[in-house]
Amino acid sequence: MRALFGRKIENIVDLREATEYSRKSGMKGTVYTVIREVEMTDEAFREFGEDFLKDQPWILKTDGGYNDKGEYRCIRVRNVDTGEKLLISSEGFEYPRYIGIEPDDEMEED
Repeated sequence: MRALFGRKIENIVDLREATEYSRKSGMKGTVYTVIREVEMTDEAFREFGEDFLKDQPWILKTDGGYNDKGEYRCIRVRNVDTGEKLLISSEGFEYPRYIGIEPDDEMEED
């Protein structure tokens, strides 16, 4: 599976715009694997999406990096009400240093 990731994206609006621009530009995305999943209500997901640069208690400094297969290690954050999914790699921080929108199967980047 592949996804497009942005570095230090401020909020979900900026992430959606950057993702759309990258797709239109023909960017391929990064191969990733999910190391764990966090589920949020729609309200919590919207609050999280307002400020991605804020530290989160559920993001560990050890989340992220690459595994032995060269896949990007990510936390999947899933909105239980809408099904929207984000991918996070902390890269040694406690906020989403790198973040992307997990593509649906039919939109997946190969």
